[in-house]
Formats: sequence, structure tokens, C-alpha cells
Amino acid sequence: MAHENLNDLLAFIAVARERSFTKAAAQLGISQSALSQTVRGLEARLGIRLLTRTTRSVAPTEAGERLMLTIAPRLEEVENELAALSELRDKPSGTIRLTASEHASNSILMPKLAGLLPDYPDVRVEINSENRLIDIVEQRYDAGVRLGEQVAKDMIAVRIGPDVRMVLVGSPLYFDKRPPPKTPQELTEHLCINLRLPTLGGLYAWELKKGKRELNVRVDGQLVVNGVSQLLNAALSGLGLAFMLEDVVREPVAKGLLKPVLEDWWPTFSGYHLYYPSRRQPSPAFALLVDTLRYEGR
Repeated sequence: MAHENLNDLLAFIAVARERSFTKAAAQLGISQSALSQTVRGLEARLGIRLLTRTTRSVAPTEAGERLMLTIAPRLEEVENELAALSELRDKPSGTIRLTASEHASNSILMPKLAGLLPDYPDVRVEINSENRLIDIVEQRYDAGVRLGEQVAKDMIAVRIGPDVRMVLVGSPLYFDKRPPPKTPQELTEHLCINLRLPTLGGLYAWELKKGKRELNVRVDGQLVVNGVSQLLNAALSGLGLAFMLEDVVREPVAKGLLKPVLEDWWPTFSGYHLYYPSRRQPSPAFALLVDTLRYEGR
């Protein structure tokens, strides 16, 4: 295949992935008109339409989808092998793209990166903080950070934090009006602050555990949020009971701003893990990041 054809394929794949000539052109660093001309030239040489274009959207045709499925993984393998050659360099360098929840970013990534990045000025880290689960391969992230239970089995997972515990709290303002619950069943008599799950769109069922007994409790209340900081602020304001990670409320509890309840029903989950595809060839920068984040505690 001629070198021009390879560049044309890369251009087509960028458009097909982004579903937009504008975004793909920005990604490739060329003009939109030049990109459109390149793709049309590829279609002309192949004698088949690869993209369906409308005034509002761009989508691969059946032939385009087939080309994506067969060619894109092979080109990615070539790209990964070329990136692996950077191991011959003396210093780690390059950009690492990560997706992580807001809590994982603040509690795990930022403290570790504060000790890493000043010593390696050629390493850049881009973090996209969001609570929804995404396909890191499709979205072209180098790795993701999630709790151990949320990591897919086909990924390499490296523990980067200790086990975490979920706790149930309410403010003195709230308990001035209602007595604390003594059993999980009494939660139905309380206002509870719900958390909406971005991935599935539903409300999170509180996962309570006492010994071997486990309960998934659907709670009700006047407020639904989709972020940890919102959940904490709502609890502090006395708007209801909240179920959240223990380290988030440790300081407010110590200051008496929040009161723990149902402590014998608090569950523990596997801590945060860095995960990435098993076929990924790590660059020196990525290997350095993994070693820096790796949790050595017990």
C-alpha cells in the first residue's frame, strides 16, 4: 500500500471515530476541507462510499464499519509498537490520558502526581474526572481508575489504594427533627439523599452489610445528586441521610458536623485500581506512573 493510502486510512478512521469532520480535523491538525478531500479521494480509489454525510452528522456506512473493525486495530498495534521504541530514550516522556472519578482523582492521583511530575518534566498527565464507567479503549484513554469490583476481567488491574468503607451519616440539624435509625428497615421513614448513577441513569441502591448478611436498600428523599461534593454539602445542610465514602466525611464527623448511624452495617469494598488493556505495550512514562501509583500497603 502506498504511503498516501495509509495516511488516507488514518484520516478516515479519525472521522469515523469522532463522527465529525470538524473534530477529526482539529485532532489531526489539518483543515476541514483538506480532510474532506482526503476521505473523498480514498472513497474514489476504493470505489465505495465509507461515510454517510448529512448537514448535522457523519456516520460510517456498512463498508466503513467493516473497514474500521479490520484496519483500526492493526493500525493501533503499529502505533503502540512505535510508541514502545521510546523505551530506548533515557528519560520517560509523553502524555498519559487517564479517566477517574472525582474522589479517586483527589484522594489518590493528585497526591502521587505531586511527587512524580516535578522530577519528570517531559511527562504530561491528562485526567478526565467523571463518575460514569466508560470504554477506555474506545475513548482512547491509556488507563482508568475505578474500585476493584468495577474493573472488567479482561483488563490488567493494579491496586493503587487501600480498601474503602461506605458510611451512613446525617447532620445534627437533621436529627433535631428525627431520631437516628436503629435498623436498615427504618431508613424508609427517613429523608435520604439519593445518588444518580451516570452510566445506567438509575439511583444507587445503598449496599449495606452486617457479617454475611447483605442488603440493597432503595431509599427515598427530596434530593437527588450525581456528585460526591454535592452529596456531602447536602448532608451538612441537613437535607437528609447520606451514604458515602468514609474518608470524605472523616473530618466533618470529627468536628461534630455529621453523625454516624447504623455503623454495624457499613460495607467495605476493594480499593481503587489502575486498569488498562492487557495488550497495551507500556511506554517508559506509563510504566513509571504505574510504579508510582502502585499500593504497597496491607
